[in-house]
Amino acid sequence: MASSSSLAPLVLPGQPLPSSSGSSAARAGAGTYVRGAHMLSSLVGRPDARGGVTGRPSRFVVPSPSSIVLGRITRVTPRQATLSITVVDGLPVAAGDASAAGEANRAAGEDPAGADFTGVIRQQDVRMTEKDKVRLGDCFRPGDIVRASVISLGDARSYYLSTAANNLGVIYALPSLALGEAAPEMGTEALAPLEPVSWNEMRDPRSGKTEKRKVARPEGI
Repeated sequence: MASSSSLAPLVLPGQPLPSSSGSSAARAGAGTYVRGAHMLSSLVGRPDARGGVTGRPSRFVVPSPSSIVLGRITRVTPRQATLSITVVDGLPVAAGDASAAGEANRAAGEDPAGADFTGVIRQQDVRMTEKDKVRLGDCFRPGDIVRASVISLGDARSYYLSTAANNLGVIYALPSLALGEAAPEMGTEALAPLEPVSWNEMRDPRSGKTEKRKVARPEGI
C-alpha cells in the first residue's frame, strides 16, 4: 500500500503546505519552516503525516520534448520569461542531476552555476490565440511557480517551454506587493497566495484586488 506521503501533492521550496495555517509553528517538522501563519516547505518533496516534508529519492532526470515541468520564474522581459526548472514529469531535479547532465550534454539546459535546468517561455509560446498581443508582464512575475511543457532544446543552456494549453501556466503566485512593492510596515507574512478566477486573472483573497497572469486551470476543474 502506498504511504500517505507518496499520495500527497508535490511541494516546492517556499510553497505553503496544504491546509497550513493557525498553529503551524507547533506542527512544523523536518523540511519545513514557519512564516507568519503559514508552514512552508524548505525542499522539493511531499508533506508527511508528521508535519514535515519528505524529499523524494534523487534520480537522474533530464527534461525532454513533451515533458511537463514545474519551476519558478526568475526573470521577465518583453520578449520572454525565464524559468528555473525544479520538477520534471513529477520528479524533483537534484542539483547533481543538472550538473551531470551538463557534462554529458551541454544542451541539457543547466544554469551557469550548474544548479538547475533553465527554461524560456517566449512571447509566441504563452497562449494559443492572439499571440502577437501577449504582454509577458501580464502573464508572469518573478517568483511565480509555473507548469509548462517542453517544446525543444533552445540554445546550449536552456529549453524552450510552452504554456499554450488550459492546464499550463501559473499554479502559485503571491501578490506583487511581495516583490518589493509592499508598504514598509507590511511583511510577506501578511500576504496570502493569489487565487485563480479566470484564465488570465488571479485575486488576492484578502484585499480582493486582481492581478494579470496566464493561469493554469486548477486540477479537477
